[in-house]
Amino acid sequence: MPGLPLADAAVQHEIEQFLYFEAELLDERRYAEWIELFGVDARYWAPTHANRLRRDRGTELSVQGEVALFDFDRTTLGWRVRQMQASMHWAEDPPSRTRHLVSNVRITPLEDGNGDTGFAVRSNFICYRNRLADEVDIWAGERQDELRRGGAARWTIGNRTIILDQNVVLSKNLSVLF
Repeated sequence: MPGLPLADAAVQHEIEQFLYFEAELLDERRYAEWIELFGVDARYWAPTHANRLRRDRGTELSVQGEVALFDFDRTTLGWRVRQMQASMHWAEDPPSRTRHLVSNVRITPLEDGNGDTGFAVRSNFICYRNRLADEVDIWAGERQDELRRGGAARWTIGNRTIILDQNVVLSKNLSVLF
């Protein structure tokens, strides 16, 4: 379609495969491998989502410095991962079963000013979680990622913003990773 930026088909495929692999790591609880997908300067955050009147569109999401569902840098995200792996993490003992579905991957090239190209990647997701006998949670939303090539042509997540479609989290905890 005219006016839509199109990514190279090979890059599109490569990034989609990377996102599917990441979902597999999360679903298999391979958190130590998952955290390695993030750059050392990464930010992983989920702004709150408020209901607004039509005339106030564009102000639904909290901004940096305001309340967020979570806001981690690489160090604090590592703490979260270690907590999830520990036997003392009561919210995940026994561990949840999750299924991460990723779709509608849209890619736009980015230049960082040094001539290096990364990609702004937007994707939709559904995360299904089953815990204990009868606890089921379903989250839907969008992820906004900045991806760049890491060592050995591997992709690295520079930043991730998770925008949940729900404005009130109805689950008993938010102990999953998106």
